[in-house]
Amino acid sequence: MSKNVKFTSTIIFLLTVLVFCTSFVMPDEFSFGLWGDMPYTKNNDGAKDGEKMSRLLMSMNSSNLAFTIFDGDTKDGSSECTDQAIGQEVSTLFNSLHAPTVYVLGDNEWTDCHRINNGGYNNLERLNYLRQHLFSDNYSFGKTKMQLHRQGTVRQIYSENVRWRYGRIFFVGLNIPGSNNNKVNEGNCVNPKSVRTQVECDADNHEYLERDKANINFLQATFQEAKQHNALGLVLVIHADPGFDLPETESVNERAKANFDGYNAFLAALVAETNAFSGQVLLVHGDTHYFKVDKPLIDQAHLLKNFTRIETFGSPNLHWVKVTVNANNPNVFTFQPMLVQN
Repeated sequence: MSKNVKFTSTIIFLLTVLVFCTSFVMPDEFSFGLWGDMPYTKNNDGAKDGEKMSRLLMSMNSSNLAFTIFDGDTKDGSSECTDQAIGQEVSTLFNSLHAPTVYVLGDNEWTDCHRINNGGYNNLERLNYLRQHLFSDNYSFGKTKMQLHRQGTVRQIYSENVRWRYGRIFFVGLNIPGSNNNKVNEGNCVNPKSVRTQVECDADNHEYLERDKANINFLQATFQEAKQHNALGLVLVIHADPGFDLPETESVNERAKANFDGYNAFLAALVAETNAFSGQVLLVHGDTHYFKVDKPLIDQAHLLKNFTRIETFGSPNLHWVKVTVNANNPNVFTFQPMLVQN
């Protein structure tokens, strides 16, 4: 082999290595989109959301987003939980986005389906349907796919729980829905608005306990991995508003009184992990449809400085939130509400 050929081969090899290594360089700055609780067939102002969705999707598609995350409730709480409503239409919606899109379950897709106005389904049957049809591989939705790590085997239990890494940030999405995390308190089972039986409520409570343990285990494992990689931050996405705006007092536990006790064990684990983490922790949720950015943990005398909560918009306000990650920003995350003409 001539010297020229050897030289050319060496250059090609070095360029190949450079391209290979460059493909794994983690970006120091990127943006992602947050949205949820939409579209509703009928919202609080009596109108439908369908006409607004195209403008919202166009807004996100025209932005340079690494990915988007939908934090639950693909339909309203007064429409039926049919296969089409919680399955086929959802896939079509998410796959219309250019960027990879990660779906975190809400309560209107399964927890509340026992209600008569939701079709009187069995909650756990609907959850199993979602796992079978919407979490069938290790990739996101969207025209561009992103690989995800699932807690459970695809189509099986806990396959909806996901983790991924982008840049120097770890992300984790967990099935923690509204309606008290599918925990049914005494006296709240049998009522005229539901077809649920006591046997089904007992099954729901068993499901809640097991999933709560699995959620905590997956959260702890994600924090551990983030610490091992010296991550700058961790983003946790759930659906439920766990009731941060219900402060506990010495004589009354408002959160328990308001049936928010289904989140207690998980929040305790989140506080412990956040305290032991040097980076920034961002909790994303939907559920109550009010855009908020605050630091609600733990209380006024024990502020977790590295913890921030962001609640996304929801129907009838079809807007989204752009989050930008910057490694040179001490707070890591900045937030921009993206108001779409509705």
